[in-house]
Amino acid sequence: MAWNQPGNNGQDRDPWGSGNNNNPGGNNSGGPNKGRGQQSLNLDNIFSKLTGLLGKAGSGGNGGNSSGAPAMGGRVFGIIAVALVVIWAASGFYTIKEGELGVITRFGQVQPQMVGPGLNWKPTFIDSVRPVNTKAVRGLAASGIMLTSDENVVRAEMNVQYQVSDPIKYLYRVTNADDSLSQATDSALRSVIGKYTMDRILTQGRTIVRDDTKQELEKTIQIYDMGLKVLDVNFQAARPPEEVKAAFDDVINAREDEQRYIREAEAYANAAQPIANGKAQRLIEDAKAYEARTVLEAEGEVSRFAKLLPEYKAAPDITRERLYIETMEKVLGKTNKVLVDDKSNNLMVLPLDQLMRGKSSTVLPAAAPQASTEIPTATSQSSSPSPMVTNSKPDTTRRSTASQSSNKVTKERTDAYNDRLSSIGLGRG
Repeated sequence: MAWNQPGNNGQDRDPWGSGNNNNPGGNNSGGPNKGRGQQSLNLDNIFSKLTGLLGKAGSGGNGGNSSGAPAMGGRVFGIIAVALVVIWAASGFYTIKEGELGVITRFGQVQPQMVGPGLNWKPTFIDSVRPVNTKAVRGLAASGIMLTSDENVVRAEMNVQYQVSDPIKYLYRVTNADDSLSQATDSALRSVIGKYTMDRILTQGRTIVRDDTKQELEKTIQIYDMGLKVLDVNFQAARPPEEVKAAFDDVINAREDEQRYIREAEAYANAAQPIANGKAQRLIEDAKAYEARTVLEAEGEVSRFAKLLPEYKAAPDITRERLYIETMEKVLGKTNKVLVDDKSNNLMVLPLDQLMRGKSSTVLPAAAPQASTEIPTATSQSSSPSPMVTNSKPDTTRRSTASQSSNKVTKERTDAYNDRLSSIGLGRG
């Protein structure tokens, strides 16, 4: 054997230095108790012997090694072993960040307890820790070309914001929770888009699509129990494909013009209505004032005729004559008049066109024979043409014509006044 030492008078030694000379005690230089004490094994001796053997094996089996080589090799091995233990222990320290939870797996089996933020330790090669952020808000975008209920095609885009509610379910309930959520979002969005028409999706149905998609997504997450919580769903855009975008833009512009015209009409109505209400109120007030004035005037007329009735009964002719004169004063006071002296023998030519335009009375004074007479007018700044005066006989026909015209007007007004008196019982008997 390699550990036998030759040249020892046939006495071989075992690896622990004891002789083999068929001595039942195992040693020639001591009693049975002393040999038994040297053969007692302890960890230190075994460790040193193994170190020596490793040292000899590393030296190529050279038998000329000194006796101190095994001790040196044992110390080196011990240092290496201690260093490995220190490295193994140090490699087990790890840090969990704020907002994260660590999921522990021991020999591949998930442990129910989780580690919180801070410095922690795990036995390397035995435990494994996977940190999961449960506070961060994650975003997921979904988009695609989808079919509406009226068989139109629309391109929709949606963004989902979510958080991890259960790290263990998030990691191990499904293969990839984020990918599963993406597929669930796409499925929910397509299902909701297929319920509504394109016109509603592009206009006032955006909020409805958003709410319905969120409800569908929450149902899917609850069924698969993925450990996720949906915070918000944002329906970002819905537009037609590029091939028909121009036509849909025209429709949208027309709808916007319609709304603009409606708003302008409402603004005009709001501005015009107070004005119209004011005019209507003013007309109502004017009508009420006219009504009150007319009633008061009628009551005044009735009161005047009521006071006049006793006088008329006492002296009908005198009262009738006085009323006639008062009426003539009012009637003739507003007309143009020409006073002619019918006793004159002069022939006069009257400028009727100027007299009809005049507003005040024109008086023709009596003229002496063979004297000229001028007819002044109140409305003309220059003197009016003088009537032609001749020494011939008076033309009774002309004078009677003017007199008859004036008498005709006066008679018509008088008849109208008498009819009014007759209607209230004051007419001639």
